[in-house]
Amino acid sequence: MIRPALMSDLPAIQSCAEAAFAPYVARMGKRPAPMDADYAAAIDAGRAHVLEVEGEFAGFLVAYATGTALQLETIALMPEVQGKGLARDLMTFVDAMARQNGCTRITLYTNAAMTENFGFYAALGYDETHRTRQDGFDRVFFKKT
Repeated sequence: MIRPALMSDLPAIQSCAEAAFAPYVARMGKRPAPMDADYAAAIDAGRAHVLEVEGEFAGFLVAYATGTALQLETIALMPEVQGKGLARDLMTFVDAMARQNGCTRITLYTNAAMTENFGFYAALGYDETHRTRQDGFDRVFFKKT
C-alpha cells in the first residue's frame, strides 16, 4: 500500500534515507543529498508518500508537480526489502501521480556515482537528458514522457 506520509512517519522516513543511501557515502566522499533532506517540509507540503508492506514501513518517495512535469525528488527502500520489485511499484505509483496531476512528463535526477540507477530508470522508459554539477553534487538528469 502506498499512502500520503504523515508527520508520524518522519522518523521512519529519515531512518530509511540513512540506510538506503549510506552505501554511497564512501563512493561519493560525502553524504548524498537525500540523507539530509527536509522530510518534515515534504510531508507538510503533501509531497511525501510511504510504502507499506503487510502494514510495515518499507520505503518512501517524494514527488510533486511543477507545471506540466512531475518531479521525482527521492525514492528509497529499506535495505531488507530491496530487490523485491518494490521500487518498480513506487515508480508505477509515480506514473499514476503524473497522470492524476495532468503532467505530460516525469523528471528526476540521481547522483553520477549512483550508477546502478541508470539502467533501472532506462528500463522504465526514462531517457538521460543532461549532466551537471548542482548544489555540490554531480547529477544525472532523466525524463520520461
